Amino acid sequence: MIRESHIQGFNIAGMENRLIVKLFADDTTVYLSEWDRFEDLEEILNDWCQASKAKFNIAKTEIIPIGTPEYRKYVVDKHRIGPLSEEIPIAITITQDGDSTHLLGAKIGNNFDEQKAWNNVVTKVKTSLDRWAASRPTLEGKRLIAQLTLAAQTQYLTQSQGMPLEVAKTLEKILHSFMWKGSRSGAVSKEILSMKHEAGGKKLLDLQTRNDAVALRDLRGQHGHMW
Repeated sequence: MIRESHIQGFNIAGMENRLIVKLFADDTTVYLSEWDRFEDLEEILNDWCQASKAKFNIAKTEIIPIGTPEYRKYVVDKHRIGPLSEEIPIAITITQDGDSTHLLGAKIGNNFDEQKAWNNVVTKVKTSLDRWAASRPTLEGKRLIAQLTLAAQTQYLTQSQGMPLEVAKTLEKILHSFMWKGSRSGAVSKEILSMKHEAGGKKLLDLQTRNDAVALRDLRGQHGHMW
């Protein structure tokens, strides 16, 4: 219904079709241009709910302004997405600059502190590694644990919004402490531990290399082949 409507959505260079809606499980993200009318979307949703006997959760609806700082301020101050749209219902939250909201497990917004979005993840990783350390695993066991905890628990957020350098440094310190029982200097350097087995290493997670690989994969996905 939304794709067949008069909603313009976003025209993005390199994309054949307009970006109007994305669906994942029970989450729906709709993209409205400043020339769209919010009430048109409401009408579509009401028709869909009536036909499907479902109930749309207005309380969980949030609007994230996208565009220049001036346009974002206009949306917040006027409580409307553009000159053709009526006012957005007061029950619907508009995310202001400096704030963020959750979308499929990631935090998105404008000019918010991305490092804060990582605080819970960093705490979770440290708690997991501290718990494992109590069982006194071998060096090889620690390598596997690092892969199952630190690598796994940071993969999604790194892919969705990138990992700030300060967060990476903090996680590297946590990993070092786990590998060497809190000692500031390890018996073997991180560089050697990160090498392949045939080169004398342990294939320990190299966080920065992993992050660079994620960024490169995303870049290729956005622009096709780089050369």
